[in-house]
Amino acid sequence: MAETTKTATLTLDGKTYELPVMSPSAGPDVLDIRKLYGQADVFTYDPGFTSTASCESAITFIDGDKGELLYRGYPIDQLAEKSNYLEVCYLLLHGELPDKATLDDFIYRVTRHTMVHEQMHNFFRGFRRDSHPMATMVGVVGAMSAFYHDSLDISDPWQREVASMRLIAKLPTIAAMAYKYSMGQPFVYPRNDLSYAENFLNMCFSVPAEPYKIEPALAKAMDRIFTLHADHEQNASTSTVRLAGSSGANPFACIAAGIACLWGPAHGGANQACLEMLREIGTVDQIPEYIKRAKDKDDPFRLMGFGHRVYKNFDPRAKVMKESADEVLELLGIEDNETLKVAKELERIALEDEYFVSKKLYPNVDFYSGIILEAMGFPTSMFTPIFALSRTVGWISQWKEMIEDPTNKIGRPRQLYTGATARDYVDVDKR
Repeated sequence: MAETTKTATLTLDGKTYELPVMSPSAGPDVLDIRKLYGQADVFTYDPGFTSTASCESAITFIDGDKGELLYRGYPIDQLAEKSNYLEVCYLLLHGELPDKATLDDFIYRVTRHTMVHEQMHNFFRGFRRDSHPMATMVGVVGAMSAFYHDSLDISDPWQREVASMRLIAKLPTIAAMAYKYSMGQPFVYPRNDLSYAENFLNMCFSVPAEPYKIEPALAKAMDRIFTLHADHEQNASTSTVRLAGSSGANPFACIAAGIACLWGPAHGGANQACLEMLREIGTVDQIPEYIKRAKDKDDPFRLMGFGHRVYKNFDPRAKVMKESADEVLELLGIEDNETLKVAKELERIALEDEYFVSKKLYPNVDFYSGIILEAMGFPTSMFTPIFALSRTVGWISQWKEMIEDPTNKIGRPRQLYTGATARDYVDVDKR
């Protein structure tokens, strides 16, 4: 709970109002304006809520100026290097790193929840074959509430726990099924002898006709992608999950809402947009022309995958992702791919060109994750579904925190109304 140790004074129309100032454990102080409307009959105006704290949370902290990202206090680079995705899932859900026995039990329970209800296979077949995997995921995850009736009561802590485990365990299966369906290939069942990342790769790329060998380096890179995207504070999709959950909606509906929001190209679709930009540039010799366009403020072209709305310094996830990208490309022996040549040259320019350096437009996590996923063999249509399954644990952790918060109330933003004032209806024959 944030402390209130001082106040700020607001003077409006000759009257003075004292606003409590809340001090968090990290980050800037926050003005508490909850009683401002009742006292002064005024709202605050903040499009995009970029200067408004919508909730109190102890899960993730971002310092954009320092380029810092903490999960429950742990730096993201340490977790990406020393931990693994399921351990990070436990950390986000429960607040502390587990001991060995607890972690083993958690992994066991997740692993044995990876299968989906068999009737859900029929649900997939109701979609057009060329449906985007994200469209399929939005529908299927929302439909989970029709299949798992025993975990819909959000007032029951045990049912919340069961729903959380099911979502973390089944999202890779659902994402892989969406991919296989779009490819016209048979679904691949999950295997309990594989790790979380290995299982996902196997469900995506194995076929009945021949065995599929899982390269450890690819599984490690996949696990890192999951870890680096697990949570990112109160972003658009997380806020969507919280807003949906504030009404008392079941957890499957809330996560489906988060997936729908993540689909936007300005959010989860950024790595897909980045790769499409690299393909648009085409060849290395075309880069100077696109760099020139990127520097021209009157040209609508923008380099995707550079800079970040939150981070005003280097994206802390990008360094780890770059290491994985280098490892994957070396393992797969990819040298002649023109898109990757363009990516490497753009990366070099961004790290050396004064324009990019002065504006701190460094390559971000989306730049490198798209390169890795394409090298692995994923089509761009699967980039955002992979982001969604990675972020599911963050959404669930935020949703659970909100449900358990005694001060929680249904979300209801206000507005600055600029429309017509009250007027009388005129009959149609008199207009």
